[in-house]
Amino acid sequence: MDDTSTLTDPSPRKLSELFTKEEITALAERSDLRGALAILGNWGLVAAAFVLVAQAPGPITFVIGLCVIAGRQLGLAILQHEGSHRTLFRTKWLNDVLTDFLCARPVWQHLGKYRAHHLRHHAKAGTDQDPDMSLHVGFPTKRASMRRKLVRDLVGITGLKTLVAFVMMDTEVIRWTVSTDIEWLPREGRTWYSYPIAFLRNAWGMLVTNAVLFGILAACGHPALYGMWVLAFFTPHPLFVRIRSIAEHGCVTRSTDVLTNTRTTRAGLLLRLTVAPNRVNYHVEHHLLAAVPFYRLPKMHRMLRQKGLLGAPPSYWDVLRLASSG
Repeated sequence: MDDTSTLTDPSPRKLSELFTKEEITALAERSDLRGALAILGNWGLVAAAFVLVAQAPGPITFVIGLCVIAGRQLGLAILQHEGSHRTLFRTKWLNDVLTDFLCARPVWQHLGKYRAHHLRHHAKAGTDQDPDMSLHVGFPTKRASMRRKLVRDLVGITGLKTLVAFVMMDTEVIRWTVSTDIEWLPREGRTWYSYPIAFLRNAWGMLVTNAVLFGILAACGHPALYGMWVLAFFTPHPLFVRIRSIAEHGCVTRSTDVLTNTRTTRAGLLLRLTVAPNRVNYHVEHHLLAAVPFYRLPKMHRMLRQKGLLGAPPSYWDVLRLASSG
């Protein structure tokens, strides 16, 4: 990885150098139907995992179900990401409202807050002002350090830290973020009851959507299955999030050129079910033209390959080996 004190290639790529106007228009075409199918597909896999465990309980099906649910929790967050760019649906309110309550709130996210944060990431990617820098700085690291990080993710330590952070953000003790940076908010003049009031004001969407999910499972005669949703969120979901973050921006050149400061990664079916849902592995393509819906990113990737602008992408295993080679 290049010295973080320097930047190369200070000029970002111009889209007109990469694609024609007609190509951009075709790539950026959006569809309400495809957006709805994406949400149904992600929740359908969650339902399938619950059915699998309910009908064939056992340690193997439990682990499979847990991984599928965790992958779809990340998948819902990725669909929130699409909604933040207003690419999941053609219709604006569907991106802003439906995506918020069917994708963001169930996994303790907030579309409006995420959008404001994430657009700064796009504007500042590859620079020290990137608000997501803390998610991937410090790589490559030593293999033992990487192993400790992954174990903490798997045993739930990272998930518990995330829980504490979410509570502190929703009680307005620290500023809302999806990075690991902490910015303390002023506490002068606050009373003890202002904290639970702030929590309910900020977390009500998460509480309501999770109550609905629990109610559906209870109505089906399996309320205990809601515990799988909670457990998946604490582990292995943090592991999937970490691997995804490293793959996207870890161990890349510090540059304002998205062809060098971002990475596209190869993902087969198993990884698409876990760390790379909803085509999020096509990250160079997304940063080049954020107006492209996720389901057209593979086509955009092929076009860039044909134009000689991208080589063959590495696998996630290649990236993890690089990130642990310090």
